Amino acid sequence: MDPDFWHQRWREGRIGFHQDRPLPLLLEHWPALALAPGSQVFVPLAGKSRDLAWLAAQGHRVLGVELSPLAVAQFFAEHGSTPQVHDSRYGRHYRAGDIELICGDVFGLDAEALAGCAAVYDRAALIALPPALRRRYVGEVHALLPAGCRGLLITLEYPQHEKHGPPFAVPEAEVRDLYGRDWGVATLQRQNILAQESRFVADGVSALDTVVYRLARRDGGH
Repeated sequence: MDPDFWHQRWREGRIGFHQDRPLPLLLEHWPALALAPGSQVFVPLAGKSRDLAWLAAQGHRVLGVELSPLAVAQFFAEHGSTPQVHDSRYGRHYRAGDIELICGDVFGLDAEALAGCAAVYDRAALIALPPALRRRYVGEVHALLPAGCRGLLITLEYPQHEKHGPPFAVPEAEVRDLYGRDWGVATLQRQNILAQESRFVADGVSALDTVVYRLARRDGGH
């Protein structure tokens, strides 16, 4: 996906992927990670997700990365906070309270940037990427996360030929192929959500499931 694609989506307000409340699946399954208070959580392709504020409210430090400056600005404006701003080799950092958003390219991160992350929450990143970029994303970005890191990954499954992504369908076999070498993968829930997703119904999609996985980074890593 070309970065201009996402910049245009935000400029035009075509952000149907954004939800105006924290994701119920996050609230239900996040406790399964059993993180210590104060743990840092990495949120790739964060957008202006309400999930960021929810994670911070649970006592976590949140590190999000988002390509669109509009998304970053809207997040802090909607939460009534004025962030402190500084620049680094990763992009422009915006920090308010326990939430820090880096406006930059997730593929521009390195191990130092993510060294303090005890967890990763991916609701919108993997399914936003076409197949070749999904492999690069897991192989280059998730590979930077430290041993012992835990994760919650949420995907969609539907007949890909029935709809153009994003969001893309990512079947369980692909998840296990992408993560299986360096991460333990446990399926926590699979749920049929077609009736609640009118955009998919309008596009003629015949089946739609959301799947929740718990990830655990193995000590060996790469």
